[in-house]
Amino acid sequence: MKEDPTNRKALGNYLSTHIERDQYFYGKGKILLSGEYFILDGACSIALPTALGQSLSVKYRRSFDPKLYWKALDSKGNTWFEATFEFWHFSCLDHKDNAYAKKLEHILNMVRSQNKHFLRDGVDVFVETKLEFPMDWGLGSSSSLIYNIAQWAYISPFELLSQTFGGSGYDIACAQAVGPIIFKKVGTTPTWSQVEFNPVFKENLYFVHLEKKQSTSEAIEFYRRASVKKNELAIKLTDITKNLLKTNNLEEFEFLIAGHEKIVANALEMTRVKQKYFDDFWGEVKSLGAWGGDLVLATSTRGHDQTCEYFKSKGFPEVIAFNKLVELPERAVSEVVKSERVLQ
Repeated sequence: MKEDPTNRKALGNYLSTHIERDQYFYGKGKILLSGEYFILDGACSIALPTALGQSLSVKYRRSFDPKLYWKALDSKGNTWFEATFEFWHFSCLDHKDNAYAKKLEHILNMVRSQNKHFLRDGVDVFVETKLEFPMDWGLGSSSSLIYNIAQWAYISPFELLSQTFGGSGYDIACAQAVGPIIFKKVGTTPTWSQVEFNPVFKENLYFVHLEKKQSTSEAIEFYRRASVKKNELAIKLTDITKNLLKTNNLEEFEFLIAGHEKIVANALEMTRVKQKYFDDFWGEVKSLGAWGGDLVLATSTRGHDQTCEYFKSKGFPEVIAFNKLVELPERAVSEVVKSERVLQ
């Protein structure tokens, strides 16, 4: 008799609700303040773990026909993905052509290649992931997932990232950091250390959401095709990064990020975000990570209300105060700020 996938999903929902979790993992989100694409070629970069992240809870139940039940919740608690996988090749039993299901299949198979004992026991496994930030903010829904899965499976999150999404690995470092870090990739080896970055002018810093989600893999491919002296430019951006860490003056900070923007824009023949959207803005605006989407950093001396009103008038209503989104040292062990509070 053919199995009814509807009943299988109902069983997964019931059991995931009525069985206490056995394991819990948590990874923070990330913001790349400096370095951008050139982090791939050795630029020292400031990376900021966010106060919002992603959790992964796991429950187990003995079974004669083991399956993996996966449920993903967004920042509002709504289920945006739900599926069932078998354990032999982690084939999805519900959504054969779903892109996210195929990506999970690939991730889980890469996990198995690192840990051959992963999910080999006679138990049903119920996984529930929960984002604390909106998926389109670009804060690391993929990297925090990779970090959590790697912790669950006792494998290297950097190797798993390399096998799946690619990138420098700064986002994986952020997922486990307790505050801002300085990150550098030496050859293929990621290196980082916690750094003191808690500017006295942080109340003048804001993040603005551009509502244009960028693909990390596509951005990396674009950068790889660029014919520029990447090592030389990485050195210039490293110098700016070092000065950003030293300054306690907002005007100097603005001068440095404007210079950073010019270097990247000229090298990659891209339009600066301030020139493109905010040419009449009184402060500076800096792209973050993959240019053209996600969040940008803005500086302003005109107060929260006037700053928010300006960006709202330009069609960008989501403006988040720097110290509400970034995991600063003094709050590293405090309660995580929920997304509802961040958006206020």
